[in-house]
Amino acid sequence: MCDTLVCLPSVTKHGRMIFAKNSDRSPNEPHIVERIPAQDHDLEQEPEVQATYIKVKQVPHTYAVTLFKPSWIWGAEMGFNEYGVNIGNEAVFTKVKRGKDALIGMDLIRLALERSKTAYEAMICITKLLAEYGQGGNCGYQKRFYYDNSYLIADGKEAYVLETAGKYWVAKEVKDYYAISNALTIDNDFDYAHPEILVEKMNDPNFSFRKKFSEPVFTYFAKAKKRRTCSLDIIQAHLGEITIETIMNILRSHQVTDNKASVGSVCMHAGGPIGDHTTGSYIYEYREDTDICLFTGASLPCTSMYKLLLKDYVENEPTGLGIPYWAKRELLLRYFISGQGDKTSFTKERDVLEQELLYDINNTSSIDGLKSLVVLYGNKEEELIDKYYQPLKHTEHQFSMGSSYYRKYWTKMTKRLVDDLNSMNKGL
Repeated sequence: MCDTLVCLPSVTKHGRMIFAKNSDRSPNEPHIVERIPAQDHDLEQEPEVQATYIKVKQVPHTYAVTLFKPSWIWGAEMGFNEYGVNIGNEAVFTKVKRGKDALIGMDLIRLALERSKTAYEAMICITKLLAEYGQGGNCGYQKRFYYDNSYLIADGKEAYVLETAGKYWVAKEVKDYYAISNALTIDNDFDYAHPEILVEKMNDPNFSFRKKFSEPVFTYFAKAKKRRTCSLDIIQAHLGEITIETIMNILRSHQVTDNKASVGSVCMHAGGPIGDHTTGSYIYEYREDTDICLFTGASLPCTSMYKLLLKDYVENEPTGLGIPYWAKRELLLRYFISGQGDKTSFTKERDVLEQELLYDINNTSSIDGLKSLVVLYGNKEEELIDKYYQPLKHTEHQFSMGSSYYRKYWTKMTKRLVDDLNSMNKGL
């Protein structure tokens, strides 16, 4: 479960395109940030590259990419490359029967980012790989989970939505803004399509890709319509005035009160029989001098702080610690969920620090100045985390808030998380 959106310059306050996504996954799945530099490849020595389940043909050169990803997946839930191409995907549930292991949607994101200079190139790259290798494979962390994919793709000048069902696909260019969730959205208003879909549309003027391929039961219980409507309602209410703060409000929005699962919320909270957990969040704003990215590197944007990244790597930036970086923040979050941590005080301090960061970003004109903010606020956020985490780190989590099911859910998940971290020698 995820939510992805893009706002083109025509609807934002400062005339800058903004791209964003919440990644909703298993709450125990480590969400990490990985920077991979541009590389040349000797195709005689390295003719193929291993993706999550299969190998694909390598290319002579791959571009530098920044990936926001599950730790065990080769690909990524979302990310950008050195040319500013951004891609985020969504699980979509279709009537197409599951085939053998192939490329999963997250692999297709990474491959497209490594091989594309524009959003259009990325869209074409994904469709060509889909035709050659197909899509399929388990995407679940601690349970098996299979799905097809939709994508939002942007590059600062244009954006595309691409939706797939097995080998079939349709795509269209985005006008002004768009949001996708865990459901197909394109009927017959597409600009590009799989050849068989083009023929079907020619033969049937009422053809709808969404209606033909959507699997109704999973799509309904995923609450995709509710979450997408929430994103679009906020965007439409702020047309011409949309800023990073507007997008933060979308990514932090809820449909329920605390201590409940919320599959219908853009900021998704686990704790019920269905639904996932927002394990990571990011916002990318295209700027005249250098693009900026704000990311959580942690679960639940309603509680986590957005930190600064630039398109290019900055020494000592707060992303290179992988699972330990994520795990500390996740264990602190569990103290907030249990009621043992002072969430109210933490979020107040978080809000102040985040507003200071945004103020400094907007009042810093040089790239060197922005680089210093990456490190400065990365360190400040680490200090804030330690202030609330260190006094509790040796205390067993005791969940006392919410329903009986909710408490049992988080007790079970947290015990498993601690066991997993200890087995990886990542105990904190």
